[in-house]
Amino acid sequence: MARSHIYIGLSVIACALSAVAASRPQRAAMPVPDAPLPVPAIPDSALLDSASLARILSAPTPDSTDADGLLRRTLVGDVDSDSLAAVMVPLDTAPKRSLIRREKVDLDNVVTFSAKDSMIMEGRNTAFMYGDAKLDYGDMKLEAEKVSMNMANSNVYAVGLPDSTGELIGTPIFTDKSGEYESESMSYNFKSQRGFITNVVTEQGEGYLTGGRTKKMENGEYYLQNGRYSTCNDHEHPHFYFQLTKAKVKPKSNIVTGPAYMVLAGVPLPLAVPFGYFPFSEKYSSGIIFPTFGDDYNRGFYLSNGGYYFAINDNIDLALTGEIYTKGSWGLTAQSSYVKRYKYNGSFNVSYLTTIYGEKGNPDYSKQTNFQVLWNHSQDSKANPNMSLSASVNFTSSGYSRNDLNSYYSPSFTENTKSSTVNMTYRFPNSKWSLSTTANIAQRTSDSTLTVSFPNLTASMSQIYPFKRKRAVGKERWYEKIKISYSGQFQNSLTAKQDVFFQKSLIKDWRNGARHSVPVSATFSVFKYLNLTPSLQLNDRMYTSKVRRQWDPNASAEVCDTTYGFYNVWDFNASLSLDTKIYGFFQPMKFLGDKVKMIRHVLTPTISISGNPDFGSPFFGYYGKYRYMNSQGEMMERQYSMFPNAVFGVPGTGKSGSISVSLANNLEMKVKSDADSTGEKKISLIENFTVSQSYNFAADSMNWSNINTSLMLRLVKNFNLNLNATWDVYTYQLSPTGAPVRVNVPRWKAGKGIGRLSSTGTSFSYTFNNNTFKRGKDKDKDKDKKRRGRNGYDDEEDDDYDDEEGDNFSGRNDRRRGRGNDDDEIEMGADGYMDWSVPWNLTFNYSVNYGYGAFNKQKMEYDGRITQNLSFSGNIQPTKNWNFGFSASYNFDTHKIAYMNCNISRDLHCFTMTASFVPVGPYKSYNFHISVKSSMLSDLKYDKRSSFSNGIRWY
Repeated sequence: MARSHIYIGLSVIACALSAVAASRPQRAAMPVPDAPLPVPAIPDSALLDSASLARILSAPTPDSTDADGLLRRTLVGDVDSDSLAAVMVPLDTAPKRSLIRREKVDLDNVVTFSAKDSMIMEGRNTAFMYGDAKLDYGDMKLEAEKVSMNMANSNVYAVGLPDSTGELIGTPIFTDKSGEYESESMSYNFKSQRGFITNVVTEQGEGYLTGGRTKKMENGEYYLQNGRYSTCNDHEHPHFYFQLTKAKVKPKSNIVTGPAYMVLAGVPLPLAVPFGYFPFSEKYSSGIIFPTFGDDYNRGFYLSNGGYYFAINDNIDLALTGEIYTKGSWGLTAQSSYVKRYKYNGSFNVSYLTTIYGEKGNPDYSKQTNFQVLWNHSQDSKANPNMSLSASVNFTSSGYSRNDLNSYYSPSFTENTKSSTVNMTYRFPNSKWSLSTTANIAQRTSDSTLTVSFPNLTASMSQIYPFKRKRAVGKERWYEKIKISYSGQFQNSLTAKQDVFFQKSLIKDWRNGARHSVPVSATFSVFKYLNLTPSLQLNDRMYTSKVRRQWDPNASAEVCDTTYGFYNVWDFNASLSLDTKIYGFFQPMKFLGDKVKMIRHVLTPTISISGNPDFGSPFFGYYGKYRYMNSQGEMMERQYSMFPNAVFGVPGTGKSGSISVSLANNLEMKVKSDADSTGEKKISLIENFTVSQSYNFAADSMNWSNINTSLMLRLVKNFNLNLNATWDVYTYQLSPTGAPVRVNVPRWKAGKGIGRLSSTGTSFSYTFNNNTFKRGKDKDKDKDKKRRGRNGYDDEEDDDYDDEEGDNFSGRNDRRRGRGNDDDEIEMGADGYMDWSVPWNLTFNYSVNYGYGAFNKQKMEYDGRITQNLSFSGNIQPTKNWNFGFSASYNFDTHKIAYMNCNISRDLHCFTMTASFVPVGPYKSYNFHISVKSSMLSDLKYDKRSSFSNGIRWY
């Protein structure tokens, strides 16, 4: 019964299909293959269910090549029973063929497209994509909110769509080899590689090209009409831009424009150019440095900092620039930087300046020539462990700072001394020896005094133990503790005025000499707690000139006779010292509290005995004597040194056999502290306080030496106060000529105390800032805030959103609007409140010295004289973009500010403004400057300055 039902169903289906096929128009007969189609065996009807029948009817023809004909041939009425059997092939045995016709198209790459929202396909060639649509074709990428694509003509069109608030989102972003471009709408053809863009936004060099209608060519160039070029990243409302009537853009190379004019704050300015050229390159290459224009009251209009840049190689460059003034002044500058990775790095700057004031022939006419040499060199410590070279050269002629326009508002303008040093040291491998050479130059700009010391050679040997056994057996013997070292120096120096320096004789005027020093010492432990140290110092000096003096009674003058040769001046001294340490502890009484746990006093007494012969005796030949008659007709004897210009000096006169006593003190306190993990911490009350004096047994008078004291206090963590003082122990009387002389009467015998302060001094500097008066916990909170980003996010999280390409618009819709003005951004702290802070700092440099001044004949004492120097500088940043700074020095003699330099700067987003002025002193002047930040548009600026010598009172 079941089988009969199946047969009846098949017959009904076959009849229905035949009727439908008969009602359709007749088509051309399909070509019949020569070989019959393979007909697999029909399964038993009992096993054929309705699902199997449906699969058989829907199976494609295995060898058909016409997909459309195949769809129409699936009518059972068009074939006989044999053909029907051939059609009904099981799917697992029939080969699979696509029903979509594949036509060959003229494209070089596969087109990949996708969309997040939806995608509509019309026919075979047209597609519409919505919602973050992306399309990739080779090196070309396109992203937009809506993209329509027609593969028949290879055209693609992209546009953004407004959101619920009416703001345009998903504007097209086109990327290819030349860069990235954003626009409002874009059309592009895959075959021709041409496109049309409206309101483009792209970064080119240091600026941004926006707006207008743009046509992209197949070679990657762009033709722009009614565009804008600006370095401001607020693309909707830039603070300034150049309106370009037409332009040609060669990506990553240059922009060539037709007529263009400047627009500032939306207002067109009458600043137009017939054409423009904006070069930019990512390659390291040579090129022209365009000069800047300005005017000076004394020297006229000028062009400065113009020249040529030489990109020599990856390790060194060179920039040659110059300046020229309409009144005759000019200058040249050569700057270079060099670096060798893991070897060395440095830079040098050589400037030559000719300054002309006034008109030639007038009384006020003057011409000055000055120069400057700056050189800094440092060597990597890993480059050569045995040899090192370092240089810090700052050499300028005396008038350079006063004639250089850029020096008026620099802190170096007030420097009275400048120093330069070049040093090279070589350490012999596996040896105690080292060799170094040094060149030193010291300048005093107030009187143009120059001191040059070159070459200076130093050979040294570190301590060795010559008697120590290589294979020690048993205890260390006493002679094995003897240690010896060596130091040898050669020095050649000259001090003279700058204008006559090169006129000096190398032999007669230069001071040169050599010195050898060999210290020998050993330390022994005596009675377990005492350290006994005998020492011997041998010194040898070598000079090339000797001066003999005698009195000429006819001329009543001293006559000098200089001989040149090789002369040795040697001396020695021996000493024996004994020192130990004595500890004292004091614990405060309980009723005073338990905060202080213990106070410790460390006393280090040192007793030393030293002696040396009288090197002023004729035996050594270092000093000479002659007799002369003074103005009163009395015969006098004068002793003089035969080596007055000795670089390393000469041994002193008089024999010495003295004993010295020194007491060094250290006072510390241990207190409880919850901040320390140990529960206690040490506080230094007196870091060091030393008192020393000596008595010379061999001297015939004035046996006592002055008392020397030194004090070191650690006031705060990073600040120590050092104070050294000398106390005079003898009194003074008047000589027959009325001059004060020191006499052999100690002060305690005259009833004037033990000693009188004769000299002392100290200097210190300290910087106050935001964290100076904060406690430790508050400082930790500030550090935590710095680690936090805006709105409570960590900086590390913010870094994930940073654009790797800088301002190359890798975001979404915010790129179209640009960054905007930074003033609108509000810094938020981790607590959700506005992070309001005003960074500031104030630095003080103070030095004070006390010494003997004029002699008071009534008191028979020297009056004291105090010399003070004070300089201070500060900086405050009330907002993120405002900055105020100053530096000044105070003259305690005149009780006035000697010099002050003030600076005000304002970050104006794409502009920068600075104002510098000297309100007091002889160099009273001002300078105002506003310019575009971009170095490419550095000539887009305004300068206004006064000169200290123009005679204009500006306030």
